[in-house]
Amino acid sequence: MDTKLTIKLDEQIIEKAKLYAKQRGTSLSKLVEHYFDAIATESMVEEEITPLVKSLTGVIPHISEKDEKEAYTEYLIKKYK
Repeated sequence: MDTKLTIKLDEQIIEKAKLYAKQRGTSLSKLVEHYFDAIATESMVEEEITPLVKSLTGVIPHISEKDEKEAYTEYLIKKYK
């Protein structure tokens, strides 16, 4: 059963959304319906972590962004010497 929903949005956003829907050959209502369905379904699905993935947790040491940049800089220096 379809039910009417009234929402207030910025006019420019509505125009962009209408264009987006038109380019995909659908209506704005269907676009919003599919979006709501997707987010509702996504929130209900709990991702299960497999035992294999759990066993791999922590195998690769975390490298800070600073260390990563330093390592890359050293690599480039060696490469172009």
